Amino acid sequence: MLSKSVIEDVISAALSTGGDFAEVFAEDRFSNSLVLQNGKMEKSNSGRDAGVGIRVFNGLQSVYAYTTDFSKEGLIKAAKNAAHAIQADVRHIPAALEQETNEPLHKIIHMPQTIGNARKVAVMKKAYDITKNYHPSIAQATISLLDHEQNVLIANSEGKFVEDKRVRSRLAIQAIASDGKQMQPGFYGPGAYKGFEFFEELDLEHYASEAARIAVTMLHAEECPSGKFPVIIDNEFGGVIFHEACGHGLEATSVAKSNSVFANRIGEKVAPEIVTYIDDGTLPNEWGSLNIDDEGEKVRKNVLIENGILKGYLIDKFNGRRMGMEATGSSRRESYRFNPTSRMTNTFIAPGKSTPEEIIASTEKGLYAKYMGGGSVNTATGDYNFAIMEAYLVENGKIGAPVKGATLIGNGPKTLQLVDMVGNNLAHGAGMCGSVSGSLPVNVGQPMIRVSEITVGGTKGE
Repeated sequence: MLSKSVIEDVISAALSTGGDFAEVFAEDRFSNSLVLQNGKMEKSNSGRDAGVGIRVFNGLQSVYAYTTDFSKEGLIKAAKNAAHAIQADVRHIPAALEQETNEPLHKIIHMPQTIGNARKVAVMKKAYDITKNYHPSIAQATISLLDHEQNVLIANSEGKFVEDKRVRSRLAIQAIASDGKQMQPGFYGPGAYKGFEFFEELDLEHYASEAARIAVTMLHAEECPSGKFPVIIDNEFGGVIFHEACGHGLEATSVAKSNSVFANRIGEKVAPEIVTYIDDGTLPNEWGSLNIDDEGEKVRKNVLIENGILKGYLIDKFNGRRMGMEATGSSRRESYRFNPTSRMTNTFIAPGKSTPEEIIASTEKGLYAKYMGGGSVNTATGDYNFAIMEAYLVENGKIGAPVKGATLIGNGPKTLQLVDMVGNNLAHGAGMCGSVSGSLPVNVGQPMIRVSEITVGGTKGE
């Protein structure tokens, strides 16, 4: 996208007022978005977005600027605009750029741009038919297909020069069930770091039927009781509760400013011994995976909590300065428009030794959260609130009647301490995570777990 000589001049301009580090992030992205609703194509958008972000550090001061002007003059102007905010007496000489070899960790077979929309629409129509025909109460089905190819170039004043190609695909299936009086949604959104082969390999019957089944099941569910119960949270997207309630609190974005309940606690016991919490951007072809992060560092497996002991954080270059710690390959941004910071990739609770059957059978009374919905957390306190998309009562060690309107309310670190059983059926779920550096594809994951007590918000008293 840019020549070394141009980048070297831009970095020199960024350091011209005394900055001690400068970085160039160039991006060229191709995106496609298709939506099929009620059997008809409602939207078909394709686009290309390209630009360059320029970042300058001086100690613990950071300045960011971006531009869509790829000319040498435009880039130097943007670099000088960023540099203008920094005034220091020392002038730093950038190191010579040395191109790094970036070996792809994730095999891509069919690039999205080489596949015509007709083949993509055929996949969507098949998913639609399965969803809509699942049950007479399915009043509406919406299928969304997204794919993108993101080409990036990252260079900095320390001599780094590396390029990467990222390809992701996702199919989002939403079903609405209605009995004429009320409506209930069901959703499933699998995604991967793959090209069109992802859709060819996808078990459409499973995912489309599950989205419809959730909607139909919850349409006939009773109101959920409220109170404090043991809660069984199933695998895959169940991991979203600890993504929000703990994962964000382990990002240097909040830890470096002591805005996290986990700040300054490395080496402490923060969970039972059965809990190990990992972020791993190297998992082959997973939705949240990468080859390199958005500072050009190779992604890696970061063990955050090991057998209950806090081992580390997710750290980007700038917050690493604040903390006196090395970056962990965890810096991410939505696009060149965003200043990067520490973010999760594929974050999950490692599998334990209990079977799902054992976990359910050992629960006399409680709630079973089969599919989690959305939620929010205050990283400074760890307090969270999550909706459950599909839930059931558990009575005498057996899964009972479905219930709707259930929410989980609690505190992440406290809930972490109350995990008393961890299953052996680890699975991952695809989602989008929003934070200060934009919206990013991430995986959340876990085996089935049981928390001995969580406050359940319901629509009727216990």
